[in-house]
Amino acid sequence: MRISDLLDRGTPTYSFEFFPPKSPEGWEALRSNLVGLRRLEPDFVSITYGAGGSTRNLTLQLVDEMHAMGLLPMAHLTCVGHTADELGAILDHLDATGTRNVLTLRGDPPKGETRFVTVEGGFAHASELAAFARSRHGFCLGGACYPEKHPESPSEEEDLARLAEKVAAGVEFLITQLFFDADAYFRFVDRCRSAGIGVPIVPGIMPVTSLKSLDRFTTLIGATIPGELRARLDRAGPEEGEVARVGIEWAVEQCRSLLAGGAPGIHFYTLNRSHATEIILNAIR
Repeated sequence: MRISDLLDRGTPTYSFEFFPPKSPEGWEALRSNLVGLRRLEPDFVSITYGAGGSTRNLTLQLVDEMHAMGLLPMAHLTCVGHTADELGAILDHLDATGTRNVLTLRGDPPKGETRFVTVEGGFAHASELAAFARSRHGFCLGGACYPEKHPESPSEEEDLARLAEKVAAGVEFLITQLFFDADAYFRFVDRCRSAGIGVPIVPGIMPVTSLKSLDRFTTLIGATIPGELRARLDRAGPEEGEVARVGIEWAVEQCRSLLAGGAPGIHFYTLNRSHATEIILNAIR
């Protein structure tokens, strides 16, 4: 099944994102959480890819496990640290195991490095990787986008130009980075349509469950925290249970606004946990 076909149905899709754990304890916890998340019957699940290919084999292992569970997986793939030949071998493996959906990304620099460096024989942009993946096996390709502009982009216009290149290279749908303001998503979609980018744009949602993770992610990707959300979190105080309650309530309101405004679905950044995602999805379905 191609994700683009799911998005063409005209009914919202609900999808979850996971990352491959690096320890036996992490795998045990993820598998436990997957039992609850599988009951929610996601339309598809995505599996991240560590910087520089650091989780390459674990990503492929988790993709295989998702297949075995009867879930529809989408494998992330990045340009970081890989030659075209290496990327081709990964794509060949995905094709051989029946994976039809790939999220093509430039990728973040490896830990400890501050800028992306193209390896000799590799790719510098997600659009190049998308064109390469399209040429090999006809995958259904997704791409990433930033409702509030990529942190490295000098302007919104430049950001949209690079996004249009990805779509021209074969990307059939986009998933946004996390954000907390539904209006920011709709403004972004309007700018995309004006720029001729017509593919479905699925909003990515990560409920706030701790102040520490909120600050880390917003700093990393440049997401804005709306004043009302910050005020609610301030009233909740530092206790993590109260922070999570506020974060879940905000995410429910945000998802309802997005769906009411015509978003084609919701993509949940689960952080490999089930509790918050289950509450939100049950509330909005």
